[in-house]
Amino acid sequence: MSTRERTEMSPRERTELSPKERTELSVKSIFARVATYPLSGVIAALALIFVCSAFASPYFLTPFNMTIVARDLAFVGLITLGQSMLMVLGELDLSLGTIGGLSGVIGGILMVENGVEAWLAFGICLLFGALCGLANGLLVTTLRLHSLVLTIGMAGVYRGANLVITKGVAITGIPSTISVLGQGTVFNNIPMPFLIMVPLLVLISFCMMKTPFGRYMYAIGNNSPAARMLGVKVDRVRVAVFTFAGLLASLAGMLMVARLGTAQPAIGDSWVLPPIAAAVIGGVATTGGMGGPVGAILGAAIIGIIENIIVLFGISPYWQSVVSGVVVVLAISFDSVSRRAFVTEE
Repeated sequence: MSTRERTEMSPRERTELSPKERTELSVKSIFARVATYPLSGVIAALALIFVCSAFASPYFLTPFNMTIVARDLAFVGLITLGQSMLMVLGELDLSLGTIGGLSGVIGGILMVENGVEAWLAFGICLLFGALCGLANGLLVTTLRLHSLVLTIGMAGVYRGANLVITKGVAITGIPSTISVLGQGTVFNNIPMPFLIMVPLLVLISFCMMKTPFGRYMYAIGNNSPAARMLGVKVDRVRVAVFTFAGLLASLAGMLMVARLGTAQPAIGDSWVLPPIAAAVIGGVATTGGMGGPVGAILGAAIIGIIENIIVLFGISPYWQSVVSGVVVVLAISFDSVSRRAFVTEE
């Protein structure tokens, strides 16, 4: 009797098996479920990289280093959450990093030069980031342009505005009132940015998996014309997701300002390729309609650990960009090849 025939047996038929056969059947059923779980591959890859890193460097598993990894994951993870939601829709926003950087700079100016209370400035910057995302979404839906092309241009606009405002000079003197958000830890090792990211991950995952809005997102990503014919407000959903992604980007930017104690014009420059690579590694389809935020964050963790090991080995940090680029190419190539193979089998 084959394994498939055994797993399809009724409970009554299973009772007729010997204890040894029932045990074998249970074990094989568990392995079959694990193998078919969508995130099993990325979880296995993350576990393998984590174990190899622990053996490769004695400093990797130290509480100090784990705090660094978790904090860095939080900043990139917030951008990754927004990017993964857009990718489920079949969209991309390459301006999220610059939105985060510009939001941080505006927050610094409000707090340092205009004397605005720190928490109020924080809220204003979140609103500003949401407005930037809203502008991107409205331009994409109104002009019917590909989001990749349009957001490349908008990234130049936001980056240029950043440089015009700061003239390339960092804004110092950020009030210590908000520093706890970027520098603080809970239980001595868990950084505050990570604690902020986790509830957002849970909230977004619930929204995408358990609410009508989430189902609309997957429907649009799979077949936008069909979703429109079924009555889904496609443009409204797109604009809403672009807006929320902009808010997450501004949150990442302000948390980085709180972490550094200064508003650096370069904040967000490195938040372009890693979020896309993380989402693809985590199973989010580049063509839309597949994947989720949990897988994207796991992909971000893989990239974060690889970059951390590069630092621990004393390799030049400039190699991080090389690694990110290679990971993007490999991830997208694997995604494309696997999809063609799937279509061929169908």
